[in-house]
Amino acid sequence: MDLNFIQIILVIIVAFLAGVEGILDQFHFHQPVIACTLIGLVTGNLIPCLILGGTLQMIALGWANIGAAVAPDAALASVASAIILVLGGQGEAGVSSAIAIAVPLAVAGLLLTIIGRTLATAFVHLMDAAAAEGNIRKVEMWHLLAIVMQGLRIAIPAGLILAVGAGPVSSLLESMPVWLTDGLAIGGGMVVAVGYAMVINMMATREVWPFFAIGFVLATVSEITLMGLGAIGLALALIYLALSKQGGSGNGGGSNTGDPVGDIIDNY
Repeated sequence: MDLNFIQIILVIIVAFLAGVEGILDQFHFHQPVIACTLIGLVTGNLIPCLILGGTLQMIALGWANIGAAVAPDAALASVASAIILVLGGQGEAGVSSAIAIAVPLAVAGLLLTIIGRTLATAFVHLMDAAAAEGNIRKVEMWHLLAIVMQGLRIAIPAGLILAVGAGPVSSLLESMPVWLTDGLAIGGGMVVAVGYAMVINMMATREVWPFFAIGFVLATVSEITLMGLGAIGLALALIYLALSKQGGSGNGGGSNTGDPVGDIIDNY
């Protein structure tokens, strides 16, 4: 699929915002489900990109920066794989290949992230010098330039992929043999399962397991739509918030530890 000039500009803007949000983490443009959906929206491939973003989001749920350990770059993986999916022109059939491509892209993005953060240390020293001079405007300028650098970290690779064009990308995807595409689809499914398992492992507390079990059982009921599951999830969240205000104090002498279900279990 060939993109017109306006679509190319919009895709680069989305890529830039994803790079910026990878650091600011305020509006979550770097999250796969948002970045891929926005690219699909501006290119007219909303459904395939939405499926791609939702699947990648399940993988990225297990990615988190812990201390000095930097997680794989979800922003580059989302933007680049969505662009490749759009340029390939395979629609929903190309989602599996795009998912498999996204994982090594995330690792490559990790390297770019480390380089960007290393360069950002120079900006910090420049801001310190400006602060010592009492020049607040210069501090703000260097701060904005550092943020722009993070946006370019995603926008430039996105622009390079767009420069390659739809023809080579489509030819590459179509030349992949069936055994490779099937293998990538299976591998992508396994990565999704591993990512979700990592999240469950981090959330595995007695306070959360009852809600997870309820949701798991309800998800197997085919008559319940996604809207219905969303409403049930919202109701459970409201129940949990209501319990968090009570804690264990409702049964006499208990203390509110911040884990409402745990407090209730202790008291009973």
